[in-house]
Amino acid sequence: MSAGNPKKLNEQQIQRTNERQRDFFSQLIHVFDPPLPEGVPARLQEIVASARIGKGSTVLDVGTGTGILIPLIQAYKPEIIYACDLSETMLAHLKKQYPYAATLPGDVRDLQLPNQSIDVLFLNACYPNIADKPGSFGNISRMMKQGGRMVISHPMGKSFIDLLKEKSPFPLDNFPEKFETRTLFEPYGFEIEAFTDKPDLYILVLVATKQGRSRAYP
Repeated sequence: MSAGNPKKLNEQQIQRTNERQRDFFSQLIHVFDPPLPEGVPARLQEIVASARIGKGSTVLDVGTGTGILIPLIQAYKPEIIYACDLSETMLAHLKKQYPYAATLPGDVRDLQLPNQSIDVLFLNACYPNIADKPGSFGNISRMMKQGGRMVISHPMGKSFIDLLKEKSPFPLDNFPEKFETRTLFEPYGFEIEAFTDKPDLYILVLVATKQGRSRAYP
């Protein structure tokens, strides 16, 4: 399934998918703790560096899990790090390790952070899991500052999702191909800044040029 044509879910299906994800990942907390596979720590550093986080920035890490990116983000001295995840169990684990992060349980589409309050937003290894992409990117567009960066990434490459699909109890979309990015994200006010697609690393950096329309998807 192309990332440009994800299966559209109704509200009941979205809620059911989110519940399945919450239960599934809550049982896998320690799978995400170090030590990480060889090469992954360096690729995670590359992902965080691609956002060009400025000192005093406000950063939102969506699908944060147990907080694998949090200490890497903190190294850039942001003013605040928001860590959002469907699993409150994972967020509780994260908070024990990184008490300086502000945890936000729930779906990114439902976050009530102020308009144009986010400088940098990460969607690391979670883009395929977003059940309601129109609602999510509409709300992200509302929260992002003009000139802010959204980084969609995976430290094992986009083909890693193909392996997960075989065992996943919930649907997973593909990561966007380069030719799809303009169609997918321009309606939300984002332009592509950088694109990396290697067998073991995927990074898409998008810049918020204006506030896009909410809850719309091409």
